[in-house]
Amino acid sequence: MRVFYPDILPYDSGMLDVGDGHQVYWEVSGNPDGIPAVVLHGGPGSGTNPKQRQHFDPAAYRIVLFDQRGSGKSTPHVSSPEHDLATNTTWHLVGDMEKLRAHLGIDKWLLFGGSWGVTLALAYGQTHPSRVSGMILRGVFTLRQSELDWLYGGGAGHIFPDAWAKFTEFVPEGEDALTAYHRLVFGDDPELSRRAAVAWSTWEGATASTQTSMVTSYGEEKFAVAFARIALHYFVNKGWLAEGQLLRDVGKLAGIPGVVVNGRYDIVTPMITAYELATSWPECEGHVLNSAGHAVADPGIAQQLLAATDRFAQRNEV
Repeated sequence: MRVFYPDILPYDSGMLDVGDGHQVYWEVSGNPDGIPAVVLHGGPGSGTNPKQRQHFDPAAYRIVLFDQRGSGKSTPHVSSPEHDLATNTTWHLVGDMEKLRAHLGIDKWLLFGGSWGVTLALAYGQTHPSRVSGMILRGVFTLRQSELDWLYGGGAGHIFPDAWAKFTEFVPEGEDALTAYHRLVFGDDPELSRRAAVAWSTWEGATASTQTSMVTSYGEEKFAVAFARIALHYFVNKGWLAEGQLLRDVGKLAGIPGVVVNGRYDIVTPMITAYELATSWPECEGHVLNSAGHAVADPGIAQQLLAATDRFAQRNEV
């Protein structure tokens, strides 16, 4: 089974002024007359990467990638003192997507996202269902308190006790990890802030895959700082969502076809959330990968995602 389509380059790109002093980087590749699809990257704050174009048949799709506020090539970068986190929220990103869709002249697009990208896809889809042709979601995360408690409150630490011990070296006794890391990463000591950001990101890199550690890539300083700052800002504010909102409002996706792919041994976004989403959304089909964790590189995940985009293209031939 094919895992990825060949690497391609964008045929168009630019910076979109979305307001509040933010410029969002976007690019388009594939077929200019193809089925519009937009990739929603994870993190929040991880930014896009060229591999994400390869989940789609370039002859069938018009593939849109963009870097969410503060990440990747978007400006100002979250590491810049000019970046105003008060204007970087889930609902700002939903608005940015609408501006980008209109800018590109797209009526409806397929939402393709993983991890935090699932949260953003559900928030956008439930706000603008008439603009969504379908969703393909991997590693389901909806920002409920129980999901945050699992990864940052010690649950995942029972499976990765060595990595958890390193992660919690920065957490004073009696203080929860989210609060402690938010205080440190946004503190006045630049060296401590940097070290805490790297430790925060390294924890997720250690837990992301059943096959190999992703510590090195997650611990790279520029990535880690953006990843930690934006994620902590979003998580301490619960994504500006009511508790359980995205699962509660699944009915707003009525009529939209969906595919959910989740690793059985996903430590970052455990199977239960994917199960609850798929079983409450009649138009959604679920796929469990029994040897996989959270990473796209884990066994079967990339194949299932590509099979899903192929099936969608066959149903919606241009």
